[in-house]
This record gives sequence, C-alpha cells and structure tokens, in this order.
Amino acid sequence: MSRNRSGLLCGLLAIVLCAVSTALAAADDRPTPTRQQILDASRPDEWRSLDPAQTLYMRLAHDHLVVIELAPDWAPAHVANIKTLVREHYFDGTSVYRVQDNFVVQWGDPADDPKQAKSMGTAKTRLPPEYTRPMKGIGHFTLLPDGDVYAPQVGFVDGLPVGRDPKTGRAWLVQCYGMVGVSRDNDPMSGNGNTLYVPIGQAPRRLDHQLAVVGRVVQGMEWLSALPRGTGPLGIYTDPALRTPIVSVRLAADVPIKQRLHLQVLRTDSKSFARLLDATRNRHGAFYKEPPGHVGICDAPLPVREAPGK
Repeated sequence: MSRNRSGLLCGLLAIVLCAVSTALAAADDRPTPTRQQILDASRPDEWRSLDPAQTLYMRLAHDHLVVIELAPDWAPAHVANIKTLVREHYFDGTSVYRVQDNFVVQWGDPADDPKQAKSMGTAKTRLPPEYTRPMKGIGHFTLLPDGDVYAPQVGFVDGLPVGRDPKTGRAWLVQCYGMVGVSRDNDPMSGNGNTLYVPIGQAPRRLDHQLAVVGRVVQGMEWLSALPRGTGPLGIYTDPALRTPIVSVRLAADVPIKQRLHLQVLRTDSKSFARLLDATRNRHGAFYKEPPGHVGICDAPLPVREAPGK
C-alpha cells in the first residue's frame, strides 16, 4: 500500500473515531429523563394494585390518612396478629407517642405497666421472632448490583427492599425510610404488633434482621415524618397532650368499596423501575455534573399512583 493511501486511511479512521467519541460525549451530556417522564412512559402491566386484604388505613387527627401495605410472606404470625388487633379496633384511640429525630415514629399504647395497658382482646401477646426467612420461595428477586454494606446481596421482591445472604440461605426486609416494624423489648418473643414504628430519617440499617418488619407506608408518610420531635428519652413525648391521636385503623377489605383508595405500585421487576434506578445511578443534567454511579437499596422509593380511571 502506498504511503499516500495509508495516510488517507489513517486520516479517515481518525475522523470516524473522533465522530464516534463526540457522539458518545454528546449522549453522556444529554439530560437524564426525569422520574415523571419515565413513569409517564410506563406500560399499564408494569403496575400492580394493592390487595385490600393486605392494606391498612390509619386515620390520624385532622383526617390525615396513612396507607400501609402489609407483608405477610415475611412475618406471617405478626401480620395475622396485627389484623386481629385492627379488626378488634385495638388501635382506635391510641396515639403516636414517640417521634425521635432522624430515627423513628412509634405508635400504639404507651403504657409500660401491664396492669394499665390496653387489652389486646383475642390477639396473641407473645410471638416467635420473624426477623428473617428462607431465601427459597420469596418470589422474583430483582438484584441491585451496586453493592451494600450490611448485606451480601440486596434487591427487591414485590416492591419491598430485601437483603439476603446466600451462605446462610436467609433473607430479610431492609429497614428503609417508610418501612413498618414491630417494636419489642429485649425478649425476642415480646414483639406482638401492638406497637409499631416507621423510620423517618436515615435508614437505620443496624436494625436489619433484629426486629420483625411487617410492611411499608405507601401513602401519607408526610403526616408521620413532619410530626414535632419528642424531647424525652428516645423521643417520647413527656407531655401526653403532644401525642398525635389515632382515630382509627381499618383493613381496606373491611371498608366499603366506594370508600377505598385504588392505589397501584410500580413493579420492581419492570423495565420502567430499572430505568428509574439507572437514571438515579447515572444522572446527567444542569445540576449533576458528575453522576454518582451507584444507587443504594434505600435510595429507590417505590412509585405509587391512583389507578387510572378511578
């Protein structure tokens, strides 16, 4: 090949490589689709409706509503006991009595003395620990490949953040913002569901597989996270007048259909959810000059919407 022809080919190759590089750089600089843009492009079959038999409506003072989706596959005995408490109206007239900054909101009966405590009716007062469960049979596990400090593997099952350990064969629900856990004393059998909590600050991952987690708040977290902080030990209100009354807690299945909310959550095994994770991981735009490159298990809040046409 002549020197002139060789030089021409090298020049053309350089131009092509430069053009490809420029195109890739331009693609990298394009603004990442917003969360709403991704959701607007989602397909109807990527959404799942809440099961009324596993959904709680907790009505606070001022008609503020908190909607909780229960997770019976992860803590079946605790969820069954909570349903019994709800159906016997145990929580009606109790209160949110603890709000600890950057930690949890807690509600139920604040009485420590068993003689003064509210009767639990036919519900069980002691339950076996349900902090983890076998990995086998948990359903489709959407692995989050970014890694985690507290678990060998993390991912999502039916919209719930999950940690798992292939060596032990165990899995557990992760203590993220908005998850609902069962309070207990030192005795592992003392958590029975009559007192519940929700993390309202940084995810308290040190609590992973130390308490039973029975679900998560899907709507109304603003009514819990914005409550005044308690000034007593552990954020407990020293003045009972500061507590937030719980007017009622009902199972959605026991509420007339016309009074129910028809909520849907985005499936975590869907392409749209994967796009949301990727948009968080590789964000570009006027503000994000350098993408974070990673997303944490508790940094992926699950989209919730009113079912179309309802």
